Amino acid sequence: MAETGARKWIITITVILGALLELIDTTVVNVSLPQIMGNLGATLEDVGWVVTSYSIANVIILPMSGWLSAKFGRRNYFAFSIILFTTASFFCGNSHGIWELVIFRFIQGIGGGGLLSTAQSILMEAWPREQIGTATAIFGIGVVVGPTLGPTLGGFITDHWDWPWIFFINIPLGIIATILALQYIKESAHRQQIYTVDYIGIGLLAISVGSLQYILERGQEDDWYNSPLITVLTIITVIGSVAFIWRELTTDHPIVNLRILKNRSLSLGMITTFILGFGLFGSVFIFPIFCQSLLGFSAQQTGMLMIPGGLATIAMMPFVGRMLQRGIPPQIMASAGMLFFFLFTYTLSKSNLLSGENNFYLPLIIRGIGLSLLFVPLTTLALGSLKPADVPQGTGLNNMMRQLGGSFGIALITTILHNRQGLHRSQLVEHLNQYNPAFNTQLSNATNNFIAKGYSFLDAQTLALKSMDFSVLKQTLLLSYIDGFWFVGIFFLLSIPLLFLQKFKKGSAIGAGAH
Repeated sequence: MAETGARKWIITITVILGALLELIDTTVVNVSLPQIMGNLGATLEDVGWVVTSYSIANVIILPMSGWLSAKFGRRNYFAFSIILFTTASFFCGNSHGIWELVIFRFIQGIGGGGLLSTAQSILMEAWPREQIGTATAIFGIGVVVGPTLGPTLGGFITDHWDWPWIFFINIPLGIIATILALQYIKESAHRQQIYTVDYIGIGLLAISVGSLQYILERGQEDDWYNSPLITVLTIITVIGSVAFIWRELTTDHPIVNLRILKNRSLSLGMITTFILGFGLFGSVFIFPIFCQSLLGFSAQQTGMLMIPGGLATIAMMPFVGRMLQRGIPPQIMASAGMLFFFLFTYTLSKSNLLSGENNFYLPLIIRGIGLSLLFVPLTTLALGSLKPADVPQGTGLNNMMRQLGGSFGIALITTILHNRQGLHRSQLVEHLNQYNPAFNTQLSNATNNFIAKGYSFLDAQTLALKSMDFSVLKQTLLLSYIDGFWFVGIFFLLSIPLLFLQKFKKGSAIGAGAH
């Protein structure tokens, strides 16, 4: 039974608050890693586990969230996830060693993984069928804006306070969300009773998905398959995934009901949701690094740049919801979103070493519009034809694919940047030789400048060569980032035909039969 009046809006605020806790923490910690590393005496490799442990726990729990909701009750599981997340946040902020922090980040990821999908299924049942598009649009504001604003919030906290506060800030919000959840959220009318626990399925899921997430998070740092550990984990991922699929299709009480993938809309929708995650998390990853490592922006400066794009998303979401309710096919709107995303990456590909903040506001607003045109239509396409009882499982699988899409995107972009840097540097260095008049002229001018500052000829020439090498490095990085932008944009363009493999329905609504 759909909720009405103030209760409907309180539930909406509650689930969005819960989802935001999880989504912001996916990216908020990234800009604080150098401070954490210095404060806890950790190496760069060790501090990377602060991000990796959270992601692994998150992606393991996401597909299980539908089963856990059915086992313990959706309201109870949602409230417990908030409590676990909030408690872990307290202990993260009070950690005195890097591995203590990593352990509590893993626990925090377990709590966070239960928030997103459960929040989405609660929202679908709280709103009337004819308003599901609007409800999904409102929820999408949190899903899309959360990872975008995470670096902004993290940069502000790191610059003005201390790194533990990126975790402590979750505590009052978590307490409020817990009270509201216990007070206002009702148990689902479509809850299924579960008496048998598929422990084998849980183990296989944790091993296979956890190994895959580790590969994606750490592959580039470990030099991919030159690392024995990455090779072993790849084998474990393949064998574990095959065994997990076989187990879930043959047991009477699966932890993840893979049979719902017979629903063509869901299976194709998960692929397009993977693409959304690729663009959402991939662009949030590459753009801040581009600004900070190459253009010299501070963490807070970079974060502030993301705000106009986030506001554009917020402004567009209600419009997208209304357009879906009026019968605009989701495929058309999602195609427009992918075109906007390509335009965003195309505009960024025109960047140069003199680009400033004003050069990025418009591209990021275009990105914000594109993401708003993607999230709600893609969610509608994926979940629109599911039976009410299957919605929790469907949202769990769909959100897992978005998370994995983001991990794949970051891993691929990191690899592309690394490989293209080597290629571009070798091409640029070819022009640095005594037979190139332009090189000789620039070297002579640079040497004379250093001589004018009081250096000897040999010292001046050495410094001139170093400055030219530094210029080559910056040009190498610029060309590599431009390649990364092009890769993401073309990936989106090539993905548009996938949208039209879905059944072409007007005015589809998620969970249409839920009420």
